[in-house]
Amino acid sequence: MSLTHLNARGEAHMVDVGDKPESRREATASGHIRMRPETLALLADGGLPKGDVLATARIAGIQAAKRTHELIPLCHALGLSKVAVDFHLDEAESCVTVTATCRLNGRTGVEMEALTAVSVACLTLYDMCKAVDKSMEIGAIQLDTKRGGKSGDYRRDAFAPRPAPIVTGEGQAGEVSLGSRCDVATPCIRVKCLAELRERLGVGEVAVELDSLESFDVAGLKAALKALDPRFSRLDEGRVLCAVNQVMASDTTPVTNEDEVAFFPPVTGG
Repeated sequence: MSLTHLNARGEAHMVDVGDKPESRREATASGHIRMRPETLALLADGGLPKGDVLATARIAGIQAAKRTHELIPLCHALGLSKVAVDFHLDEAESCVTVTATCRLNGRTGVEMEALTAVSVACLTLYDMCKAVDKSMEIGAIQLDTKRGGKSGDYRRDAFAPRPAPIVTGEGQAGEVSLGSRCDVATPCIRVKCLAELRERLGVGEVAVELDSLESFDVAGLKAALKALDPRFSRLDEGRVLCAVNQVMASDTTPVTNEDEVAFFPPVTGG
């Protein structure tokens, strides 16, 4: 087996993927950051001086995945269709496990994007917590699974499924909610209503069948929600923001099977 980033003279070069067929590519990577138990407790309780640690680390991981080609010299610039970054707080091990999944339809894989997302999310967690704990350790950053491409699928040996990720913004104050992407057998979109919007609608989460959409975008999803329950007409009352797979979106943003779409009111912060 040869190294694809070296030419016949042993020189580094970018691989030409122009002749490869496009296919669906997906990769999941993980890592963790260990910290003192009291630091983990502060993180869970929102008591750290820099504010919402997990939200900041999630945004950092998503941004890092999108800009991997600027960090790793021989990576291609990719049009990612999905980046999801999730966290699991493990009290027994006193650590935060970070998992990132990247997806696209393209000619090259997204393993580096998933690994970069995990790495930068862990570094962001360190930055957000270092005021109270400089002894934190980042480690075990690894590729867990990949799908698609000429080399086929990959699953790390003895890879055990991670605990379900923490999903913020659901349930009562101070609680978290766990769950699968969709709870119906047919292709669907998981819709979440967050913060004050959840209280106004009385709805926290619902699965919408993909076939019920007249158009496969956020506008079509809104129409399907209104047909499903009149309460969703309040999505048009005032300014309601939207994110698809944790990336800010508009009515024209496309949606597809297994996407996670969140609606929420504007927030401010210092």
